Amino acid sequence: MQPLVELDHVNKHYGELHVLNDITVTIPKGQVVVVIGPSGSGKSTFCRAINRLETIDSGEIRIDGTPLPSEGRALAQLRADVGMVFQSFNLFAHKSILENVTLGPIKVRGKKRKEAEEHAMHLLERVGIANQAHKMPAQLSGGQQQRVAIARSLAMEPKLMLFDEPTSALDPEMINEVLDVMVELAQGGMTMITVTHEMGFARKAADRVLFMADGKVMEDSTPESFFTDPQTPRAKDFLSKILTH
Repeated sequence: MQPLVELDHVNKHYGELHVLNDITVTIPKGQVVVVIGPSGSGKSTFCRAINRLETIDSGEIRIDGTPLPSEGRALAQLRADVGMVFQSFNLFAHKSILENVTLGPIKVRGKKRKEAEEHAMHLLERVGIANQAHKMPAQLSGGQQQRVAIARSLAMEPKLMLFDEPTSALDPEMINEVLDVMVELAQGGMTMITVTHEMGFARKAADRVLFMADGKVMEDSTPESFFTDPQTPRAKDFLSKILTH
């Protein structure tokens, strides 16, 4: 399988803290990877380094065989190819839902407005909120806003989607509506890297689980083997704390 994302001996420090410790991981096209672990384990930094929202100290990250550019037009191009959905929805408050979704394709991809709007409506339909297209973000619930954020990323036709704890800011009843969209994306063959505390999503949608602790990838396995037979004391301890409730 052709690799899409490659991290090769990646290191990152925040002062004394070694937040990414010699990480080497290869993710092939079409794979759904869920990154889990305790708070402060380096999960979000791992995710954000892949589209250079965080710089690294050493090692190399490659997307589709090309090393991450450091700045300029090439970096903007990379970010257009890598969709990212955060905890906070980061929608433009003064633009309608439809405008939020069409802005990138028009400005960055050079699409004609009519084509961009047709594609955006198709995506809003796909995430279940086409009827909200002309509302402003503040008129939508958190779950709906996060689904807009996903549609906005998809509108750029990315090679890869990164999700950094996309449900952690949502009320419990809104979490499933976002996870359902993510499960559908995963089943549709999108390459995805998802940092999440939602173990049900990991079990249902992931091809692979990376368990991180203390800046290292401690385990790299299928969801089935990770949840039923964790190999390290650190993973066993983590699972015993989260799966007992």
